[in-house]
Amino acid sequence: MVRRPRRNHSPTFKAKVALAALKGDRTMSEPATQFDVLLNRIKQWKDQLLDGVTDVFDDKPKASKEPEIDAKSLHAKIGQLTLENDFLEGALDKAGPLGSARK
Repeated sequence: MVRRPRRNHSPTFKAKVALAALKGDRTMSEPATQFDVLLNRIKQWKDQLLDGVTDVFDDKPKASKEPEIDAKSLHAKIGQLTLENDFLEGALDKAGPLGSARK
């Protein structure tokens, strides 16, 4: 038995197959043979389409995929790092040059 390589289908292809299965004018096996896709895969894509269809008519804007930037916490982190840099710089000045201590 020869195994064929794994195929990655585009979202457009998945939508086309799911819509063809959703129409209901043919049996489930007909789109499977037409598009050369397994029945289980067609059922999964059809279920995903039906689950996501409510988002098309949703009035709320889609949530951004990027996490929202919290400016207050970023300013606090900048302040903390500035304090640490100032402290370490002062401690380095008090310690004197490191090159002369090693001679």
